[in-house]
Parts: sequence; structure tokens; C-alpha cells
Amino acid sequence: MSDLTAAAAARVVAAEAAGITLSAEVRSALLAGRPVVALESTIICHGMPYPQNLRAAEGVEDIIRKEGAVPATIAIIDGQPCIGLTTSQLQQLARDGHAAVKTARRDMALVVSRGLTGATTVSATMLLAHKVGISVFVTGGIGGVHRGGESTMDISSDLTELGRTPVAVVCAGVKSVLDIPRTLEYLETQGVTVVVYGSKDFPAFFTTTSGCPAPATLSDPASCAALIDANHRLQLSSGLAIAVPRQPPLAAQQRHGDCSAGTGTAGSKSSASGGSNAAGTQRSRCAGHQGSTDHTIRPQANKGAHWRGVTRCKHSSSEE
Repeated sequence: MSDLTAAAAARVVAAEAAGITLSAEVRSALLAGRPVVALESTIICHGMPYPQNLRAAEGVEDIIRKEGAVPATIAIIDGQPCIGLTTSQLQQLARDGHAAVKTARRDMALVVSRGLTGATTVSATMLLAHKVGISVFVTGGIGGVHRGGESTMDISSDLTELGRTPVAVVCAGVKSVLDIPRTLEYLETQGVTVVVYGSKDFPAFFTTTSGCPAPATLSDPASCAALIDANHRLQLSSGLAIAVPRQPPLAAQQRHGDCSAGTGTAGSKSSASGGSNAAGTQRSRCAGHQGSTDHTIRPQANKGAHWRGVTRCKHSSSEE
């Protein structure tokens, strides 16, 4: 048994001893050293209505398989952390929708101890993925600093998780309803490497630009894989944010200013009425880009699966 295989087996055994369930497909892939790509579940339960959410989840898993990797959708099912879902589990999760608890790192112990079903956010998904050695995670838009966050301190735990968990998050940038300049500053403070694939502009989830320049730009899959590999070899404790802009119609790009202004107004109204920023974000997200999540996450799935395969080969070669 190679050192790489032995390390993978040790991680799997430790995770299972901690009560984490791996699907047969994911377990087999990890033990064999095949590429695995993590997927979150909040986007399924809280991002789209049924049955669109199920079609999107199945479609993204299919894309990853076609690229030669194994998808690992992560969720907590009846109090059981699951890495990789069966067909029936995925269907049930999609039907549960908002009944599933939106679960970040802070909520995990509570959801597990109560035997609840939890849809994992970026932070919880990163944490569980890292426990079994999955180094690439694909999502839509990550959370960030809320508008007015300099006063409210309303900052997504996605950002602190990126600062302490070495997983590469392939995303469509930061959700457009958030304060993106301050989010990028906070990621810098957390020591998170942020790059944009194929663009000098940082994307805002469903638009290709946020008005913020890319901290760094990578132009090909090999460069992205090399970045992931370097982060692994240096044993940095922080993650990576790799933003992949979607390619919407020109009209959608031109609407970015209007969307930004609209979501800003929605956030202001929420604060003025005493509502939470989290609730305001959810309302703005539904109003601003309902139905866009499916089209946004698919490009990330393609890129993430390919990079995971390349970096897996690099890791294997370095161990031989």
C-alpha cells in the first residue's frame, strides 16, 4: 500500500469512527485515489424550488462524472453527516426544501444531536470534505460581508472557514447582494488566496463582473491545478477561492448595475424594518436571480472536476 493510499484509508476510518457516512461510490474512489469533488446541499434546499433543484443537483453530478471525477454531495440526513448521497437521499433532500435546516459549521453539532436533516453551507461542506481528504469543492456564490457589515459585524462563516480549512472552493464569486470589496479585504485578512479563472474582473455570482479587479488571474486548468497542489505541498491551513465567471447573455451583464442597486435597496429596507441581513439576503437572492443558480454552478462543476483530476495526478506522481 502506498503512503497516499494509507493516508486516504486512515482519513476514511477516522471519519467513519466519528459517525460520518460515506456513500459506496465516494468511499471506493477515495480509497483508490480517484478524484472526488464535493458539492454543498444548501443550494438544493434553499436555492431553488422543487423539482428544479433536483434536476440541477442530478445534472451537476452527471457533469462531474463525465469529467472523470466522482461527485460527493454533502448533507446531514436524520442526524447523520453524509458524504455522497444515494439517489433516494438526494430526492428526499430536494423535496424537503426549506424544511431542511440551513447548516453552517456552528449548527452541525445541534443538527446532529437532534437527529435533524441539514443542508450544508459552504463552511460545513468544506469542513466535512476536508475530514475525508476531498480537496476541491464546487458551489455557486460564496457568502461574504453583508452591506453595513462594518457596523453589524454580519460576516458569513464561509470566509472564516476559507481561512482555516485547506479546501479549494471553485465558485462564481461572491453573491451580488453582499459588500464585495469588503469581502475581498476580509479574505485577504484571513490569508485566503483568491484567483479568477480567465478574467481580470472578479465575478458577482450571476454576473461576470463586480466592479472589483481580480486579485490574480489564472488562464488554464494546469495553472489552477498547480495552485491547488502548491497549497497542499506547503501544508497551508487556509483554503483557496477560485472564481469562475459564468457566461450569461450580454443583457444580463448590462443589468448588473440595476441588480446591485436593487439588492442594496432590499438590504436597506430589511435593516430599516428590523429584519436580519440573512433574511434580507434570501429575499434579494430570490428576487434578483431566481432560476439562475443552475446555469451558474454548471461551469464551476466542469472546471472543478477537471482541476481535481489534474491535481490528483500531480499528487500521485509526487508520491511515487
